[in-house]
Amino acid sequence: MMINVRPLEIPDILLITPPIFEDDRGFFFESYTQKKFNELIGQNIIFVQDNHSKSQRGVIRGLHYQLYPHEQDKLVRVIQGEIFDVAVDLRPSSSTFGQWVSALLSAENKHQLWIPKGFAHGYTALSESAEILYKTSNYYAPSYDRSLRWNDPDIGIDWPLDKEMKNSPLLSPKDQQALSLSQAMAELYSNKRNIHD
Repeated sequence: MMINVRPLEIPDILLITPPIFEDDRGFFFESYTQKKFNELIGQNIIFVQDNHSKSQRGVIRGLHYQLYPHEQDKLVRVIQGEIFDVAVDLRPSSSTFGQWVSALLSAENKHQLWIPKGFAHGYTALSESAEILYKTSNYYAPSYDRSLRWNDPDIGIDWPLDKEMKNSPLLSPKDQQALSLSQAMAELYSNKRNIHD
């Protein structure tokens, strides 16, 4: 059985489904094998940190990213429940800059989402609760950590929120103070210019 890989509308974002071996006892699958994964994406990625998060329905986490030189590649999967997972292209030279893609990840479908550096990432639980595991290629760097506004009209993400949460999802204090796309881009340009000067 082969790993199934499907590029999304922004083709650098990949939806990955590993082969699942099921029988009367349950199931087994390799959730991550470094050699196979690197062959799959054509890069040599070394993940250095695993994160485990739980969210209730109505929570939005994100859209998170880290500034250069602490940008992170991410490999995201769900071990309980279901989420609407989103990536926003923040690469200034990209033809899809400012655009977003989404995927439904769940414990049942066992899909994984590959999100390379240069994207903001966020998600909301579609089930009553959801637990998310994701690998990152760089360590959490608090002073370089940023959040992009979940409802920025210049991005226009169509979050599948319950009616009562549509305009007021549950957000962390950091996400309540998130940047607009234009503010984020001004900082991204300044950050890279200062690093390279």
